[in-house]
Amino acid sequence: MIYLDAVSAMPLRPEAVAAMQPFLAEGWGNPMSLHAAGDRPKAAIEEARADVAALIEADPREIIFTASGSESNNLAVKGIALALAARRSGRRHIIISAVEHPSVTAACQSLEARGFRTIVLPVDRHGRVDPAEIHLHLNEQTCLVSIQAASGEIGTIQPIAEIGAMTRREGILLHVDAVAAAGRIPIDVEAMKIDALSLSSNQLGGPPGAGALYVRRGVRLAAQTDGGIQERGRRAGLEAVPNIAGMGVAARSAKAELPTLSGQLDPLTRHLKESLKFDGWHLTGHPVERLPGHVSLVIEFVEGEALVMALSRDGVAAAAGTACRERTAWRASPTLLALGLDQPLAQGAVIFSLWRGNSLGEIDQAAKLIRQNVLYLRALSPLHAARRAEV
Repeated sequence: MIYLDAVSAMPLRPEAVAAMQPFLAEGWGNPMSLHAAGDRPKAAIEEARADVAALIEADPREIIFTASGSESNNLAVKGIALALAARRSGRRHIIISAVEHPSVTAACQSLEARGFRTIVLPVDRHGRVDPAEIHLHLNEQTCLVSIQAASGEIGTIQPIAEIGAMTRREGILLHVDAVAAAGRIPIDVEAMKIDALSLSSNQLGGPPGAGALYVRRGVRLAAQTDGGIQERGRRAGLEAVPNIAGMGVAARSAKAELPTLSGQLDPLTRHLKESLKFDGWHLTGHPVERLPGHVSLVIEFVEGEALVMALSRDGVAAAAGTACRERTAWRASPTLLALGLDQPLAQGAVIFSLWRGNSLGEIDQAAKLIRQNVLYLRALSPLHAARRAEV
């Protein structure tokens, strides 16, 4: 398979698999236990905590392990909002953008049933939110601003440092969903004035079933799972030690690769775009401020899901939207509609996200198969036939 869907899940790193193995065999003890069987799992969790913290320039004590990026987003949004509401009456407004991940928007909708209000800000045609627009909507009732570091759908990187400087100055907490961005672009939570940040293991090349949430020291967080004192009482439940160990090693490797990643992926990305020689395709997202290795486009007279399935039969893995949407949704992404695209064109979305294991030969072969399948699917489209008849 030619794997071009790294933004959904990176191929599992061999070193992450090796780190997991001891805890799938003899190292099965409970890290909360006081006897010797818990020592090795406990040490593995703390080592992973340090590696994850180093990836984003945080203190290990500020890292909470979860089961996924979506859980981290839920814990951040709900946990911070509810903690602030309990301490400061009236602080029940949350600001997000129109291109946030479903786990953030759904968490806000859940809070609305408890008396919160969500302000959803528009984005420009490249998917960027304007920091000035955020500042315009800040008021004495605002408890949280939640903006993604970068979009897995369109690749656009948000101006988080500018937003963070403004929210810190105004005394408002900032949560950042960095699931798609971490390991692909540098992140420094202190320099960028971030108060909470979500991560996922499988986007780093670690195993699924592990995630992490950075919470700056001093920020209150209401636990969303009761019944245990794990993770300093902020996330109850026995930790998935093998997954956490794998995530830690993946984070360490991702940090080591970060200085050279763009240089490795940019030539392949340019080659892919230059090789897509057919009419009626349009890049989405910001042309410059975007994730390395990310190519997102919409194709006229082609359903994105149909193209992805056709490519899969030919041995190419791609995506038609966020992996957290219904597998065969057959509807336009809210992110693309927020860019101002009309429904039919937005349904032609496809995403190619490269990783360090791709080669120039793979990109050539993938481009050839993309062209072939686009032409085949267009031949089946009555809309395309009507357009050709008009011409």
